[in-house]
Amino acid sequence: MSIDALRDLIPSYAKDISLNLSSLANETLLNDQQKWGCFVACAHAVGTPSVVRRIETAASEAGLSPEAADAARAAAAIMGMNNVYYRALHLMKNQEYATLPARLRMNVIGNPGVSKVDFELWCTAVSAINGCGACLDAHEAELRKHEVANTQIQAALRIGAVVHAASKVVASAEALA
Repeated sequence: MSIDALRDLIPSYAKDISLNLSSLANETLLNDQQKWGCFVACAHAVGTPSVVRRIETAASEAGLSPEAADAARAAAAIMGMNNVYYRALHLMKNQEYATLPARLRMNVIGNPGVSKVDFELWCTAVSAINGCGACLDAHEAELRKHEVANTQIQAALRIGAVVHAASKVVASAEALA
């Protein structure tokens, strides 16, 4: 089962999403761990069960290690918390909240079980899905410190955008079934 199993769930009205999934599965700007970890993190960030299952299977078949898959899931989990918290701080007029310690556990960011670059790419894509500008800026800045190219960051963002769209389309199609 490749990414085609997911593409089979996408209705004809969303053909562009299906074609983009295929293109991104063959993306070469990211190494395979970066690419498939990004797919897994983004699928978990949206949480559409049938999409999560198919992307998990495709990533495993593509050689994503269990450790990397777990780190990608961890990126989705931690950003699910951080994106809400830091987006709220960013949106609130009272800037005093930004001066207070977060007092939220985030140990996985310091020790994700994969390379810092890979984890940061996944966090960036998930932050795009969750709409947190503060986290996008923070993770993009960290990637720049590691000299990650704009095109690589863009590839992660493109994966996030397409997995998000595919998840929403599949969930809608399943609702009509």
